[in-house]
Amino acid sequence: MLYTFTIIVLLTFVLYFTVYNKVKLPKNIDSLINEVKNERLPEFVIGKTAFVNNTGVKIAYEIIENKKPNGETIVLVSGHGQSKLIWPSYFYRPFLDQGYSVIKYDNRGLGESDWIIDWSKESPYTLEDMATDAIAILDSLNIEKAHFIGMSMGAMISQRIAISYPTRISTLTSVMSTGFYDDPALVTVSKRFYSNIIGITLLYGRKLKTNSQKMKFFLSTQRLLQGKGDNTINDKEILQKAYFELKVRKGFNSKVSNQHTFAIKASGSRYNELERIRVPCLIIHGTNDPLIKIEHAKKYAQLIPNAKTLFIKKMGHDLPEKYIPDIHKSIFKNFKNK
Repeated sequence: MLYTFTIIVLLTFVLYFTVYNKVKLPKNIDSLINEVKNERLPEFVIGKTAFVNNTGVKIAYEIIENKKPNGETIVLVSGHGQSKLIWPSYFYRPFLDQGYSVIKYDNRGLGESDWIIDWSKESPYTLEDMATDAIAILDSLNIEKAHFIGMSMGAMISQRIAISYPTRISTLTSVMSTGFYDDPALVTVSKRFYSNIIGITLLYGRKLKTNSQKMKFFLSTQRLLQGKGDNTINDKEILQKAYFELKVRKGFNSKVSNQHTFAIKASGSRYNELERIRVPCLIIHGTNDPLIKIEHAKKYAQLIPNAKTLFIKKMGHDLPEKYIPDIHKSIFKNFKNK
């Protein structure tokens, strides 16, 4: 009887999220996946790749050195559960055009960096530990300081670098982030967002045994982060990146999401430390961000001396190409203030 009841409950949940889940994949998703699998993949890694050992953790990075260098370097720090491939070329190529060298790297726990096997909730690594990964990369390349642009959790890591390693950072650009994710005084993630996460898991990510399932799960999460934004998503490119991770790199670490979540929780609030940030700081956030509400940006922006803000109407938790010209205009202006 109990077994029958359990089955009925599970089927009810599946039916509910199948009908009401708002994150839909394109109708031609299967043919699109087959197309990606059978075509030659784009080369998403165009720079020099190497590894650095940071107190026993191997970190994989890529540096795209400029042929007409201006002597300055930009470090792009990826977000929660995201490898260096998350950065679209239309975001970093304008920096190369202006003479900057660009560094992208895989945070610990994913990509080609070490996947942390002996991790536990009782002794998680923190954002502070992850900040030292970026510093180790700079040390290995003999780079004294760089401009840091962090996205989501990557911006939290970049804030920590600005606080703890002020001589290694020229400017800080903090994109769709927060000074304290678990701030009880601020708006939390909506129930709809959580229900959609459950729906995605039930529909596409219950076991993730095949590459097709993993690609569908990856695309659906990217669509979810878009929120109510009015931009269009390049489904094929997202699927290509997912397949590139699976076929060319190490694939996806199913345990990293939990590890990164605990890194954020273990690090707590930076509110009392943000006033120590003295480098030029630009805070970018979308008004429709479904994961980190814009109230977070408005609050921590006031705590950083002379921080500038760029709040983009209708942008979600992503970097749509349509907003890049305005974003770069503000970033380059911030660079000049160093």
